[in-house]
Amino acid sequence: MDLSSELADGEKIGVLLLAFGGPDSLDAVEPFMEKLMKGRKPTPEIIARAKEKYRQIGGKSPLPEITKRQARALEVELNDACASSWSFKTYVGMRYWHPFIEEAIQQMVSDGITKAFAISVSPHSSKISTGAYIEEIERVIADKKYNIEIEMLSGMHKNPLFIEAVAEKINSALERFPADKRKHVCLIFSAHSLPMSYIESGDPYVGEIKETLDELLKKIDSMPWYLAYQSKGNIPGKWLEPMVDEVLRKAVQDGFTGVLLVPIGFASDHVETLWDLDILHKKQAEDLGLICERSDALNDSPKFIEALASMVCSNFLALLER
Repeated sequence: MDLSSELADGEKIGVLLLAFGGPDSLDAVEPFMEKLMKGRKPTPEIIARAKEKYRQIGGKSPLPEITKRQARALEVELNDACASSWSFKTYVGMRYWHPFIEEAIQQMVSDGITKAFAISVSPHSSKISTGAYIEEIERVIADKKYNIEIEMLSGMHKNPLFIEAVAEKINSALERFPADKRKHVCLIFSAHSLPMSYIESGDPYVGEIKETLDELLKKIDSMPWYLAYQSKGNIPGKWLEPMVDEVLRKAVQDGFTGVLLVPIGFASDHVETLWDLDILHKKQAEDLGLICERSDALNDSPKFIEALASMVCSNFLALLER
């Protein structure tokens, strides 16, 4: 998906931020789960477990509102930092809840946008995230016969400003440990697990995570670390491992007394940071006798917004040179 036609002078460029989505109330959990399961009705047990998780993190997912804040900040940053005779307008599209990708594209077309860039706020590309977003964008444009071109941007995982933003969060979180305890603290980088069948068929996900780590480890003080996966789904077969709980036990065996969980695979807070990491895995760590902290998600932090803007600006300038 590339932009091929020339820009008209003064044309407004759309920027579509893409995210997974999340229920905006407890009542929305069941229909959200149905979307997630591609129309299959979740069992009462699955619904009850999901509702309880969302109840414990405030009764809804913060992801839709965080993504809207990111979009508002990005629009300001783009129109300041990438100033030209063109202007930018941002939109939010969710895969599994409102505002849906289809709703966002419909709004862009209504606003007269004919060219747009799309960015997934998931740092690492995969068939299950980026691939699903691209499929949905292409489906909507084809089904509705919309006169709009949308170019999907990539490379966030090694964007220097993204790396700096994550490093800042790690350094800040390490300050929460007493100074005399830090030499016994290790980092656990955590990303969403995926079925091994995806990886074996050439999915770039793990490779991009490793590229992120290669760059990130240059920006933080040298200290022991592990890579772990979390939030394994229900698809049968092998999934990426080791899981966070396994690595917590390994950290104890290796003599560490504290762990800093780093959600390397998530730019924004949602149920998998606020419940899986902050509640489930933190309790597991504390039950093992570990001091446990988590570095903050990037959310709408200024450095992350700069990273998003740099991706758009560099691709916009490349478009002008085509």
